[in-house]
Amino acid sequence: MTLADLAAAAGPASDLVLAEEAAGPAERARLLEGLRGRLREMRASIERGLASDAKSRTGMVGWNAKTLWNAQDALHAPLLRRVQAYAMAVNEENARMGRIVAAPTAGSAGTLPGALLGVADHLGLEEDRLLGPLALAGGIGQVISRSMFIAGSTGGCQAEIGSSAAMAAAAVTEAMGGDAAASVHAAAMALMNTIGLVCDPVGGYVEVPCVSRNAFYSVHAVASAQLALAGVTSPIPPDEVVLAMASVGRLLPPELRETGEGGVADTPTGRRIALEMAR
Repeated sequence: MTLADLAAAAGPASDLVLAEEAAGPAERARLLEGLRGRLREMRASIERGLASDAKSRTGMVGWNAKTLWNAQDALHAPLLRRVQAYAMAVNEENARMGRIVAAPTAGSAGTLPGALLGVADHLGLEEDRLLGPLALAGGIGQVISRSMFIAGSTGGCQAEIGSSAAMAAAAVTEAMGGDAAASVHAAAMALMNTIGLVCDPVGGYVEVPCVSRNAFYSVHAVASAQLALAGVTSPIPPDEVVLAMASVGRLLPPELRETGEGGVADTPTGRRIALEMAR
């Protein structure tokens, strides 16, 4: 299955994903029930994250999601705040060693639930309407993984947060009634605009800049969905966008692939924090 196959689906793109994964009605029902469980785990991690201001093991993060959630909405943008707070809540739960759903990785786990559940709660969408989109998100991630390992250590953060943003963009588009082509082009635009993003965790911990990066790219995913729902498409075919991301990932030097030797991890403050964590 390719992104072109998904885009050409007669119905929702998730139907093709489910057909590939489930041999019959009984297996499809089990798969959907499993997805329902993943949604509930995502929501539970959001709720815990929004309620807690306990610091992470390193002390670098832990209170940001709750702070944002309880702050005055200065921009009068409730969807923006909700999506960002949800995403950070999940990643701060991860930093506290709480239970999360890797989507597709722990470091990028907040983007998909932040975008999909954030939009759903903002608009009052029912859970059943999110199961197909969640299946589609998994299918998008599966296609990307055939060209590039979804890991910051192999392809930079573009391989992690880029993949999660693509998954989330497709899911939100389908949840909002977008057709298969729109969903796939949303994924392509989200991924295309993360190409080159480095993986530079301070001290090697999935906290800074990872928590805030999930907040930013959950909004990025929603923006991609909005473009696609309006009829905007990727000028570069979606499968070629994936290949481009993979090519750039292989070109990134080791310093920019989760080694903690480049980017913000290699700033004076980043190096100082790393030394303090190592003591």
